[in-house]
Amino acid sequence: MLTLTVYLTDRSVTPKGSLMRSIARLAVRAPVAVIIAWIAAVIGLQAVNIAAGPDMRDAFSLDGADSQAAYDLLGESFPELAGDVDLLAWSVSDGDVRDPALRDAAQEWLAEIAAVDAVATVVSPFSPQGAHQISADGTIAYSQIGYVDTAYNLDIDGLEAVGEVVHAAHGSQVNDTVMTVGLVGSGASRLTDPEVGVGELLGVAIAAVILYFAFGTVRAATVPLVSAIVALGGSLAALGLFSQLTPIALTAPLLSVLLGMGIGIDYALFIVNRHRTALRGGMEVRRSIVASITTSGRAVVFAGMTVFISLTGMLVPQVQFLSSLAIAAAITVVFSVAASVTLVPAMLTLLGMRVLSKREREVLAASGDASGSGTASQERAWSQEAQSGRFASLVERRPLWASVAALALLLVLAIPTLSMRLGSTDAGNDPAGSSTRIAYDLVAEGFGEGSNAAMVVTVDLSSAAPVTQDAPPQALMELTGALGDDNSVAAAMGPLVNAAGDAAVIHVIPVGGSQELDTEQLLERIRGDYAVTADTAGFPTHVGGAVATWSDFTDRIADSLPVFFALVVGLSMLVLLVAFRSLMLPLIGAAMNMLSAAAAFGVVVAVFQWGWGRELIGTGDGAPIEPFAPLILFALLFGLSMDYQVFLVSRMAELWHATGDNALAVRRGLAEVSRVIIAAASIMVVVFGSFVTSDARVMKLLGLGLAVAILIDAFVIRVFLMPAVMRLLGPRVWWIPAWLDRVLPHIDIDGTAHTAEAPGGAATHARAPELVGAARQ
Repeated sequence: MLTLTVYLTDRSVTPKGSLMRSIARLAVRAPVAVIIAWIAAVIGLQAVNIAAGPDMRDAFSLDGADSQAAYDLLGESFPELAGDVDLLAWSVSDGDVRDPALRDAAQEWLAEIAAVDAVATVVSPFSPQGAHQISADGTIAYSQIGYVDTAYNLDIDGLEAVGEVVHAAHGSQVNDTVMTVGLVGSGASRLTDPEVGVGELLGVAIAAVILYFAFGTVRAATVPLVSAIVALGGSLAALGLFSQLTPIALTAPLLSVLLGMGIGIDYALFIVNRHRTALRGGMEVRRSIVASITTSGRAVVFAGMTVFISLTGMLVPQVQFLSSLAIAAAITVVFSVAASVTLVPAMLTLLGMRVLSKREREVLAASGDASGSGTASQERAWSQEAQSGRFASLVERRPLWASVAALALLLVLAIPTLSMRLGSTDAGNDPAGSSTRIAYDLVAEGFGEGSNAAMVVTVDLSSAAPVTQDAPPQALMELTGALGDDNSVAAAMGPLVNAAGDAAVIHVIPVGGSQELDTEQLLERIRGDYAVTADTAGFPTHVGGAVATWSDFTDRIADSLPVFFALVVGLSMLVLLVAFRSLMLPLIGAAMNMLSAAAAFGVVVAVFQWGWGRELIGTGDGAPIEPFAPLILFALLFGLSMDYQVFLVSRMAELWHATGDNALAVRRGLAEVSRVIIAAASIMVVVFGSFVTSDARVMKLLGLGLAVAILIDAFVIRVFLMPAVMRLLGPRVWWIPAWLDRVLPHIDIDGTAHTAEAPGGAATHARAPELVGAARQ
């Protein structure tokens, strides 16, 4: 078995004047001060955040969209209708909701809700205006709760006051009759802030077990976990403070937890692994830490930068909701990288040699190198080639078959992506038993699915003003009649003319729910046929409501996709071009990232749109994919897959430049780096996968999508398809025009540009990270 001998010296990995070297030396000289500074910073940020009160809210303002024009007209002409509307629905286990005792109980709740400052109107089913809000059999009723403003602009205290009334009413009994009560709508959604549950904590526990088996010692396994948790505490507090400046989505904190635990553990793992490798090679503790931060720490900073770059693509659509998620992810990446290059070396300094297992320390002491300076210590060949080498040789012997097999698998998984349908999802996908799901199901049962998907058609009558309610223009009446005659419309109520006589609204109740294709087609007909007829008559017409807003949101995302893909893919290719100084590698990397993304999207579509295996993860029936989900998945996947690309190909590049032998570079690079990539990816897969236990559908989707994407990227792309393709292409994969090589800036990704002379005068490269616990040769 061929074993690579590498000499690690202080000169080879800590170039004079290096910023990373300065950061590392500060951490090893004052480890306690660094740890205390981190603890104080996180506690301070959390204290300020708690005092200020984090204000998370979903904001879907879409400037220039048709739905936004409808809301603007409502705000100007119907201020009493400009706020969001929630539906308070209830059912009785026996009798009729109009029975005196049951009616009195319901009116008591409604009176309490009407007294809340955030509530503008309460339309009771017992009033003439709300008579249609009682089901035909009298067992279900609902009330319209109109707020003074849009839900994301309301003070959370007002919404919580409404929620408390609903919570107290749910399950109450009146004369042995049980009343089931729920609240659904934009306001109610702000009260269903998703939280970290048992499943997510179990994922972290499994990650800890993986770390233990990887390192063989509890102390070493603890370092990445502590680093990730501390960084996450700081990022969540910073995100809460940021919410005071701009709306931050309700799911943003959970996205931070998902991303923070994944990359936070991974980044620290690479550094700890590099440090342990150097210690086993006989290097002194402090020099080893400085060497690890200057090499793997620099690679971690580079990896964080690539994720950060990918996240900028989420700003392209200029939608506040998406921008807030990008901000959350970016803050998490910054804290994770900062903790990895400062807190991790401080903890490693305090642990000293105890970061190695007892057996490793005994073997090291017996060899006489435990106190070596590292200047002439040969790195021990506790190599992973016994396991990884055989696989690398297999890929080398059958590169064509390996490429075909991997490509076939990816294409099969990607097939469902072709039928991906972006659109709105509703509370019918919320967890069973939640207040929003209860209300949604009651309204659907008593009044039809379309009652949860109401549309608001606004008509500008300023050209014919003033118009009275008794004498509306003929074009307005024809519009109302045409809407009512549509086969996909259950009811068209109106028109309602405002007091000034310059605007009117028509409430349209579809036959189907908001997730159904028929409802989307109805919206298209209203905008493309009915509204055009009214516009021709001089009455500009717009459509609002949740279905219309989601449709506009989807269109905005679709319009931004070319720029989004060009930005994310283009910048990623540019980074790879500069990093590896090759024309082929960026093209191959981008193509493979697209393949892994398509495969991950295919799994997401099969589960969340087609409904395959939905019982296993507790999601509702098949529904359209949230339009923002592919952007988030693609941006994060591109950033995270770049990490593994850098760690793998950087080692291959070292060997290529040292030997000029592409086959040797691919085979040995894969053998040396594949296990650490697989271990790191396994942790991410477990952490991301644990989020399928979340109550929120979107977090289930993101968790499963990212877990599958990382699984495919690490286990198929990086250690199977990528090496096979590089082997097929041969030396051509490293080609770059001389003129381009001269003009490109030189970036030393992992700090190994500075070589040292080993005994005998041979210049050597510092070894790429290798996972401990491998068999000795």
